[in-house]
Amino acid sequence: MDVHNAFLHGELDEEVYMIPPPGYCIKGETRADHSLFTLTTPTSLTLILVYVDDILVAGNDLSQVTFFKSVISTHFKTKDLGPLKYFLRLEVARSPSGIFLNQQKYALDILADSGQLGSRPAPFPMEQNLKLNDTDGDPLPDPAPYRRLVGRLIYLTITRPDIVFAVNILSQFMHAPQIPHMTAATRVLHYLKSAPGQGIFFPSSNDIHVRAYTDSDWASCPTTQRSTTGFFITLGSSPISWRTKKQTTVACSSTEAEYRAMAVTTCELVWLQQLFHDLGIPHKISMTLYCDNQPPSTLLKI
Repeated sequence: MDVHNAFLHGELDEEVYMIPPPGYCIKGETRADHSLFTLTTPTSLTLILVYVDDILVAGNDLSQVTFFKSVISTHFKTKDLGPLKYFLRLEVARSPSGIFLNQQKYALDILADSGQLGSRPAPFPMEQNLKLNDTDGDPLPDPAPYRRLVGRLIYLTITRPDIVFAVNILSQFMHAPQIPHMTAATRVLHYLKSAPGQGIFFPSSNDIHVRAYTDSDWASCPTTQRSTTGFFITLGSSPISWRTKKQTTVACSSTEAEYRAMAVTTCELVWLQQLFHDLGIPHKISMTLYCDNQPPSTLLKI
């Protein structure tokens, strides 16, 4: 659904709370995500996801979904866009076998705006053992195109976990991009050219066992000597969360870097547990965390 009278640049004369004031409680708001609301009855569950003036409604009872649409339309001028196909540049394709998410149009727009539609595809997004820093190469005469490109690639990682590591490296040079950085970003575009419609598939028949895989790259940053954390979480056979991020402190050993990566991944698993609880999904099986390390045993149950 789309709300027509959302004035994003209107002048406000009244007091506005960016966070709920003390003592104020929003009924139905989930603890895991403040933009997600739930309506639970003994026989149905309705989910409402709100992003500015765009609303996504889902549920296991069509009558409850229809009732919500009728109620909200009495308070706001809304437009019912029908079954979900396109939402915030995410393309959704549904079939009896499952749901497929991708950002093909968004990826093609990036290639077109960058003039790389006719480029030769690359087999991987970044050269192996490439170490980018702040001192190699000449600065770009205009850093705006680089910053715009990396910002758009960051949003593309919503459905493309295969470019997360490369985009994480490129985003560290937004303040002063140089020619080698732009060359590496162009390599990512060449990789996207090989499969712009690649995305994520959620099969209709799947188990709800959560498995997390985490690893760290010790002292991988040549400038700060800080390590990099990476994790990948699946629900059954479907990926649901992933991240690559530079650690906030310098690890004195590879073991310390591994433990810090496991701690960050555990925080994400705890958040997922809360999200499952808010959605009314029972998850009685312990979440499994795998760490790429040898001594000691690296299998944990959460």
